[in-house]
Amino acid sequence: MREEKARRRAEIRARAQKEAEKQPLLQQVLDHNSADRNTPNIPTPAGQIEHSASPQTSSPNVSLLESAPNSAPDSPGVFVTQKEVTSDNRPLGEEEGNSAAHYDPMKDMLEDQRRAALKQGLGQVTASSYKETLTEQRTVLLPVSEKAEAAPHKKPKKEFDMFADEDDEEEEEEEEGQDEHEMDVDGDEKTTKAVAIPQGRQYHESLLDKWDDEDGYLKIIPGEILEDGRYTIVEVLGRGVFAVVVRATDSATKEQVAIKIVRKNDSMRKAGLKEIYFLKKILEDDPRNKNHIVRFKTSFDHKGHLCMVFENLKQNLRDLVKSLGGHGISLVAVKEYAKQMFIALAALKRLDIIHADLKPDNILTADDNRHIKICDLGSAADRRDNNDVTTYLVSRFYRAPEIILGMKYDFAIDIWAIGCTLFELWTGKILFQGPNNNQMLKAIMECRGKFSGKLLRKASLAGYYFNEHEQFASRELDPFGKETTRWMIFKKPTKDLKTRVQEGAKNTQNINQTELVLFADLLDKCLNINPEKRITPEEALRHPFVNPRAAAAGHGHGHGPNGPGGGGGGGGPSKYKPYAK
Repeated sequence: MREEKARRRAEIRARAQKEAEKQPLLQQVLDHNSADRNTPNIPTPAGQIEHSASPQTSSPNVSLLESAPNSAPDSPGVFVTQKEVTSDNRPLGEEEGNSAAHYDPMKDMLEDQRRAALKQGLGQVTASSYKETLTEQRTVLLPVSEKAEAAPHKKPKKEFDMFADEDDEEEEEEEEGQDEHEMDVDGDEKTTKAVAIPQGRQYHESLLDKWDDEDGYLKIIPGEILEDGRYTIVEVLGRGVFAVVVRATDSATKEQVAIKIVRKNDSMRKAGLKEIYFLKKILEDDPRNKNHIVRFKTSFDHKGHLCMVFENLKQNLRDLVKSLGGHGISLVAVKEYAKQMFIALAALKRLDIIHADLKPDNILTADDNRHIKICDLGSAADRRDNNDVTTYLVSRFYRAPEIILGMKYDFAIDIWAIGCTLFELWTGKILFQGPNNNQMLKAIMECRGKFSGKLLRKASLAGYYFNEHEQFASRELDPFGKETTRWMIFKKPTKDLKTRVQEGAKNTQNINQTELVLFADLLDKCLNINPEKRITPEEALRHPFVNPRAAAAGHGHGHGPNGPGGGGGGGGPSKYKPYAK
């Protein structure tokens, strides 16, 4: 009994210590030092902090989209993205692809970089276990009164009492368990905590020797004021390979903004400056804010970190699909999003910009969920530059085959990535999944057929994957974990794309089969394994799924479902009907 009691006290003591350490040490040091040095207390501008416990809820004035012309196709007054499913709805089998809602492309990118350095390893990917960012916890800042409203049933934490008897310990454990449960504001594995807003402060670099973590990310201080008192940090939105992104309030405009704070690294700073160059180019080309690319506002330096300020948007498309149950979104929503994506790609192509990292995570929605914008041009390239061949460009599941095969690439890699993204939005499943480039090629050929000999002759790495007889070397792991090579010949697809699109309509209501056929045809043209034959953004905007009116007028340009000549262009529905899925 005595040993058990001692063990329980030790556990409680450890939890109490952990609770005491919840306030970051950096924040404690800075608050103390700044008070000693008479750092001016700059209050948070009134009305700028969002009073909500949910990190995905934005203020009414967060986006420039509200005043932007609506370039989306005609649609009903209420834009429904969630599928309307029957009561017997069941997710697709695992053989049809893993859930796209829980996939983390950044984790795969890090794994690809490790492979590139070590040139070894084949392990399997479990997409459902991934998180989108590396952040372990997001902090939503709330005023004290709002904090109380966010957790009305939360009891005050007791001070740790090492002399408490066993009954008191059990009571304290119950209360601690309740507190930990209620701390999970958004119900997402305790990844979000609500805390009171600290008084806005500007911290001088001399207050601390090290402002960055060991990986070069700026240590985020809730309530810190950036850029001469203009921006106050509200919450951490996420952390990627190149930067950490925070939401902040702008005292000059009384709006919220998103600030991308680049890691302190010479190569990443160079990439950030290149991104700013592209963003300014896009901004000059789009004064009316119609091209569905995130609006860049300004840039500045903070403690040696390059910072980029953007308009604030609501959430990315992966989070949207996840919030709606992970089964995909309605076909009318896919149609509207597709048009806006191709408008953005047409604008980038006009400016000779290849995005080179398109995926649901890099496409953001406005508050109304009707408008989207492409973001994150950190990997973008100028098409006119002599871009190096790299087999790890773009997140793996959205990587075009010409990248894997070591071919010169152009705008077509963005079209491929958008095709994969649109499939995910409809089905909620990942279209092509492989744990490495070798198995990605296998997954692509299973669905899209074999590569022609003419195409393989243009690929500098074809000999790594194919022999002289065009047989594919599938490198797999046997039941004992040993790598083996299985030679394969793909005569025709074994996982038909159109069938998989139809599978996305299982147990859903009011499916317009004509539109579904048109959608499958659009994906077929986006995912042509020959990049020279892949549909262009301009042609996609004339496709009957995206623009029934243009197709009906005979401007299908050979991309209707009935083949060349535009004859298939008139195959679209006679009347646009927004059916929810």
